[in-house]
Formats: sequence, C-alpha cells, structure tokens
Amino acid sequence: MPTGANNKKKGTYIWVSAIILIFGIFAVYEITKRVKSGTVVENDRMSVGAQQQSVGFVVNQGQKRKVPAFSFLNQDSTLVTNEDYLGKVYVVEFFFTTCPTICPIMTQNLVELQETFKDNEDFGVASFTINPRYDTPSVLKKYAEKYGITDKDWHLMTGDQDKIYRLAQEGFYIFAQEDESAPGGFEHSGMFALIDKNGYIRSREDEHGNPLIYYRGTITEKQGVNADGEAQQITILKEDIKKLLAE
Repeated sequence: MPTGANNKKKGTYIWVSAIILIFGIFAVYEITKRVKSGTVVENDRMSVGAQQQSVGFVVNQGQKRKVPAFSFLNQDSTLVTNEDYLGKVYVVEFFFTTCPTICPIMTQNLVELQETFKDNEDFGVASFTINPRYDTPSVLKKYAEKYGITDKDWHLMTGDQDKIYRLAQEGFYIFAQEDESAPGGFEHSGMFALIDKNGYIRSREDEHGNPLIYYRGTITEKQGVNADGEAQQITILKEDIKKLLAE
C-alpha cells in the first residue's frame, strides 16, 4: 500500500480514537456527578430511549423518595392528609394567593392539567400555601373560585407555617422562605413534583440522562420558552401523568 494511504489510515485511527476517548471521559463525568449527588432516577428499562421516555422513581442515597405524612385544612375547611391521595396520581406545588409573579402562571398551568384529566377520577393536585397566616380556608376558597378550580381532588391547603415549610424543604426539597425583599414577601420555587398512586415521587430523565425530578411550572405551553431560554415542561408533565395513570 502506498505510504500516503498508510498515513491517511493512521490519521483516521487516531481521530476515531480521540473521539472515543472524549466521549468516554464525558460519560464517566456524568456518571460520577450523579453518584456524588446521591440522586438518580431508578428505571428497569434497558434501552436509552426507553429510559428517557419512561417515568422512574426518584432515588436518594439508595432509597425511593416518598411523600412524607401531612395533615392540613383545605379550602372547604376539611382535613386532608397524604392518605387521601393514595390511589391517585397527583401534582404538588407550593404557592400563596397574593403572589404577584409566578403563582398565577403556576395556577394557570394546573388548571390546564385539571381540564386535560377532568374525566379521570384518579388525578389530583395538592397545593400548599407558604403564607398560611393570610391564606385561610375562606381565602383559598375565593382563590379557587377565581381561577376555576373545580376538581374535587384539588386541595388548596393551609395550616402551621413551620410544618408547611418543613414539608417543602425536607419532604420535597423545594425551596420556600419568607423574605420581605421578595415580591409579595415570600420567595419560593416554581416547580411541580409528580406523585404516583403509591405516594412515590416520580420523574423522567433529561436528554443527558440526569433526573429531572421536578417540572417547571412557571411557563405555559403557549409561551413555550421564557426570556431566559428555559422551555416549558407542561407538555412532558402531561405525558408522564398519563403514563402513571396507566400503571
């Protein structure tokens, strides 16, 4: 074989080897990052495509994360506990009725979910106020009427503030705090958590194989993308709810 052909072939091998090495390093980095965080999505599907589309269990330090026990009054002054949601697929949010920024969008998205699954008795929503001093059952009732919340399994709950904050931060790892400098006096995450019929927190993986864990609730399907370039996740949340309802 001519020398030029040999050199060309060697160059091709070197280039292919370099590509394999780069992708190998990237794969090790991603695996290491997930192991260090201790949070993964446990899935029994074998193919990568199936893993990205299925809804796995959120696992922390080897344990499947489950909704902790809670007990609060809803907008009808009825006591609601986590056991009332067993057998249902539901979405969890933390909000407050006087929020001037993200909460109206979050509520709009949840009403969209309500309408999408209005014929399914196994779907529900759990909304916890982070301003219980103001958000009494009667205030929550008016809020529900204002936004067209009609699902009997959509409970807007209020109660002891410390217990609600502990549920948010320790139960779901969702940020919430009182902050006078924040709009409305409170700062909180605009994320939704998805819960299955047995009370486990569920999630799909993103395109990189990392656990999504939460679903962005601050952008509507119609908006698509916000000013920061973040995409709406209501479409995939609908898809994942359907999958859990079918389990």
